[in-house]
Amino acid sequence: MKFIIVGKNIDVTDGLKGAVEDKIGKLEKYFTPETEVHVTLSVEKERQKIEVTIPVKGNIIRSEQVSNDMYVSIDLVEEIIERQLKKYKTKLTDQKQNAAFFKQEYMDKDFMDDEEVKIIRTKKFDIKPMYPEDACVQMELLGHSFFVFCNAETDQVNVVYKRKGNTYGLIEPEV
Repeated sequence: MKFIIVGKNIDVTDGLKGAVEDKIGKLEKYFTPETEVHVTLSVEKERQKIEVTIPVKGNIIRSEQVSNDMYVSIDLVEEIIERQLKKYKTKLTDQKQNAAFFKQEYMDKDFMDDEEVKIIRTKKFDIKPMYPEDACVQMELLGHSFFVFCNAETDQVNVVYKRKGNTYGLIEPEV
């Protein structure tokens, strides 16, 4: 695995770099050697945050963990990613094009599907063109944490969502 480690408001010391490579390196039993792992370490006040992103053809494996100790955050993020990999392994094998990013031993091994994804409700609604700001207002009126809408500027389906600190995010498709 190839690590790309960056820091925001923190110096990435050799100790931190070593801890990331050791802990996240345990995941190399699942991936091929050329798989890139993007790691961002950041500090905001007492929050020590690590974000790990592993792009694999068409999908992204991602986890982010926050604690008051960076080493604890590193431990937590590795456990979460390993759990995700075990949980979604069957879905990855169904998409054979993604199999090239994973070691054959991982793809051959069976994991118990202890947390199978089950969709229990489907909603249909009319999508009206609106501006992202209007979508945020509508989301607030509904009391939801996200809102799907057709962007009047781009004529594409977008999602606005509520972020920490009473801010909003916009998700747009890449074309």
